[in-house]
Amino acid sequence: MELRQLRLFMEVAKQKSITKAAENMHLSQPALSKSIIALEEELGMTLIIRTNKTSDLTDTGKVVLEYAQKMNALQDEMKTTLNDMTNLTRGQINIGLPPFIGSLFFPRVMAKFHHAYPNIELNITEYGGARVVKSVEEGEFELGVAVLPLDELQFNIYPIVEEEMKLLVYKNHRLASRNEVEIEDLTDEEFIFYHDEFALNQMMRDHFIAAGFEPKILFKSSQWDLMSEMVAANLGITILPQSICNRVFTKDIKIIDLRPAIMWRLAVLTKKDRYLSIAGKTFIDFILKEPL
Repeated sequence: MELRQLRLFMEVAKQKSITKAAENMHLSQPALSKSIIALEEELGMTLIIRTNKTSDLTDTGKVVLEYAQKMNALQDEMKTTLNDMTNLTRGQINIGLPPFIGSLFFPRVMAKFHHAYPNIELNITEYGGARVVKSVEEGEFELGVAVLPLDELQFNIYPIVEEEMKLLVYKNHRLASRNEVEIEDLTDEEFIFYHDEFALNQMMRDHFIAAGFEPKILFKSSQWDLMSEMVAANLGITILPQSICNRVFTKDIKIIDLRPAIMWRLAVLTKKDRYLSIAGKTFIDFILKEPL
C-alpha cells in the first residue's frame, strides 16, 4: 500500500466520482481505476460502490478514508516540521474560513500579513463554520476561524471578535418603529436564515428554542448581501452580526437591537496535540495583535 494510492482514494471519496477525481489528479480514468482496484485487492475488501453517476464509499471504504486522512495529515505535518527546521523564512498555511467571516475581516488583515511576511503562502478555503471545525479536526487545515463556543478539549482557541447580533426588518414592518425587540416577539415571523452548515444556523436556533419557539424559515442563504436584499424586498426578516449591518446601505431596512443581546464571538482554532508550524504561529500572533 502506497501513500499515493491513499491520496487517490481520498480524492475519489471527496469527488464521489472517479472521472472527476482523475481530472483533478491529472490522471487517466483507467489509471486511477487500476490504482483503486489494486488497493481493494490488497485489502481484500470493496471500498467503492461504482454506478454510472456516482462512486460512493462502502462501510469499509469509510474506515479506510478515516485512516487515509490521518496518514496524509501526518505526512503533511512531517513536511511542515522539516521545512521549519531547514528554512525559517518561508512557510505555508492552510486556513479554513466561513464566507461571512472571510469577506468581513480578512482581506485587510491578510494584505498586511503578506506585506510583513511576503514569503509565507496563505492557502484559504471557504467552508461553513461547522465544516471548518471538522476540517481542522481532521487535519485538512492547520488553522481555521469559527464561531464560539468550541470544544476546548480538542482545540486551542484564540478569540478575535465579539459583537452583537442585530435584527433586520423591512422599513414598513410592524417592528420597524422599535429600537429594541425581545426575541419572543419574533415567534410568528418568517426568517431569511443561514444554511445548515453554518455555525450561526445552530446558534440562532438554540436561542429561539430557548425562547420557546422554532423559527419559521422561508429561505436559506450563505450570502449576507443576498439575505439583506431579501429583507429589503420585504420577503422576511433576518439577524446578522453588527459588522455586516455596518455594510448594509439601504433606507428600506431598519436595524434593531435584540434583547437579551445575542453575542457573535469568533476565534482562531488549531487542533490540540498537533504540530503548529512557525508560519501558523506567526499568523496567529499577528491576528491577535492586529485589530479586526
